Amino acid sequence: MNRFNFLFSFLILLTITLNAQEIKGPIKVHPDQRYLMTADQQPFFWMADTAWELFHRLDESQAKIYLDKRKEQGFNVIQAVVLAELDGINTPNANGDRPFSNLETWEYNENYFKHVDLILDLALKRGLYIALLPTWGDKLFKNKWGIGPEIFTPETAYSYGQWIGNRYKDQKNLIWVLGGDRNPRENSKDIEVWNQMAKGIKETSSPENPILMTFHPQPTAPGGSSNWFHSSDWLDFNMHQTGHCPNFPSYERINHDYGLSPTKPTLDGEPMYEEHPKCFNAKELGYSEATDIRKIMYWNVFSGAAGQTYGCHAVWQMYDLDKDPVNAPLKPWHQSLDLEVANQVKHLKNLMLSRPYFDRIPDPSMVADHQEEDETFVSSTRSKNGSYAFFYFPTGKEISLNLSKMNQGKLDFQWYDPRTGVALPYQPVVEEKSNVKVKPPSSGRGNDWILVVDAKD
Repeated sequence: MNRFNFLFSFLILLTITLNAQEIKGPIKVHPDQRYLMTADQQPFFWMADTAWELFHRLDESQAKIYLDKRKEQGFNVIQAVVLAELDGINTPNANGDRPFSNLETWEYNENYFKHVDLILDLALKRGLYIALLPTWGDKLFKNKWGIGPEIFTPETAYSYGQWIGNRYKDQKNLIWVLGGDRNPRENSKDIEVWNQMAKGIKETSSPENPILMTFHPQPTAPGGSSNWFHSSDWLDFNMHQTGHCPNFPSYERINHDYGLSPTKPTLDGEPMYEEHPKCFNAKELGYSEATDIRKIMYWNVFSGAAGQTYGCHAVWQMYDLDKDPVNAPLKPWHQSLDLEVANQVKHLKNLMLSRPYFDRIPDPSMVADHQEEDETFVSSTRSKNGSYAFFYFPTGKEISLNLSKMNQGKLDFQWYDPRTGVALPYQPVVEEKSNVKVKPPSSGRGNDWILVVDAKD
């Protein structure tokens, strides 16, 4: 094993060790306003799983199975909803409890929320953060995807925000997410509803346990949450939903937010799910494949995202044989926990944390060749000082790179396999750093690779 191979392996192992540390407090935004950090100011790479129906459909033993598996696979955030999407107000949870004992007078059912408390603490003990949605958006307006009932006005949103914020004001592993798959309608009070809910939650915070908050939208251009709330004091970072169709240039959404002022972190909070019908049309288009999911993840992160969310179509809805399926899941949730990309997300997180993290920037100019915005698009990111650079090749095509922004001296090259996390030695011909032709180890659909370039000095 040469010096670089040893160093690369050592950095990955060190990253895994650091990520196993216990939660000491809520996640914060780094002072540079691009990325997230832990309470003790260590880099935090958002690697989330989508479990919208976690509180609603799983009992304690099932929740433990789910959380243990996601912890083992390298996830550090779980996205879940208190007033859930799938008739979360009228259909009882796994213990037979509804969230309200009297909805007309807004009397909360303590047993329902004790179950939420329990799962939050189970996650905390496992070092997992919960991206907590107080409600799904159909409780504001149903449209064609929701059941409701529609219960939120600016007044009820504020009081609910105060109530739930006060209940969890001392919870160390929370990230608050408003919205719930709804974009504010024109000529409505929707924006005020979310502002008031945020205000109610924020008023319960303390310097010892500060609040981190964002907004989960539907797919929309050019931004996501930034379209309505970017300048809002309560929005700490932006979130997108880039939808469930393949070959969508998701990096364009990240690029948009990255260029906004004031500067805020951004990430994709709902990309295409694994084993999801492509564009909701399984009959004609089939289901998403692992290569579709990896491509979105690396595209987004190399474009400057502060992390990435993963989702499995059966898991988000916690589908089982006694449940009504939504959009044709292929098998029950507990049989879907070990899908291909669910076991590969750790390779992305470990790679990003294996180098100095906070000074990383996207830099598409490092690709010398002209590129079409199609599934072959090569994305690139590097450190500000040119000490390292990463290039993502979705289909393994040969391309020329401009490495003139790298530090002077010898460059070390490695191919990093996003399927296995294994690094392979590589030495291209480098006559001029401004035009270095590189060829991945394999090519074609499903043959994606990351080129890792380090300045030896």
